[in-house]
Amino acid sequence: MAAVEIRQLGPEEWETLRAVRLRALADAPEAFGSSLERELAFDEATWRSRTVTSAQFLAVAGSEPAGLAAARNPAGPARELVSMWVAPRHRRHGVGAALVARVAEHVRGEGARELRLWVVVGNEEATAFYGRLGFEATGETQPVPDGSGRSEMEMRLAVA
Repeated sequence: MAAVEIRQLGPEEWETLRAVRLRALADAPEAFGSSLERELAFDEATWRSRTVTSAQFLAVAGSEPAGLAAARNPAGPARELVSMWVAPRHRRHGVGAALVARVAEHVRGEGARELRLWVVVGNEEATAFYGRLGFEATGETQPVPDGSGRSEMEMRLAVA
């Protein structure tokens, strides 16, 4: 497996963000609160704005996109890890952990104390992965915003 580089995407890389995000939605539609159909309709301005309203991080192995994660800045001392995805052939090779570490480093640099995320209830693989990285369940749940009737639970990691 090639060494993994994690880099933040800028607005000029909106096409890369779009391609990898659409790949993620096609690969694991049940893991996200959005859909491939919804995001296929987004225009260039929407994709560019995602790199401004949240920090988008791309994992690259060799010359191949290997994963994606973003840090969103809700109000308060916490930041939110969203859009986490690792390409199937790169899973269980440290790509996910490297993405989370880079996001944690980024939000710590912004002065955040916590990194939070929402994981679909029943996604035991993701829940266990985040647990291995030190995330703990907060006890909070909410409906997945896609209208499917599924729920997601919140997890948090101290970064300060």
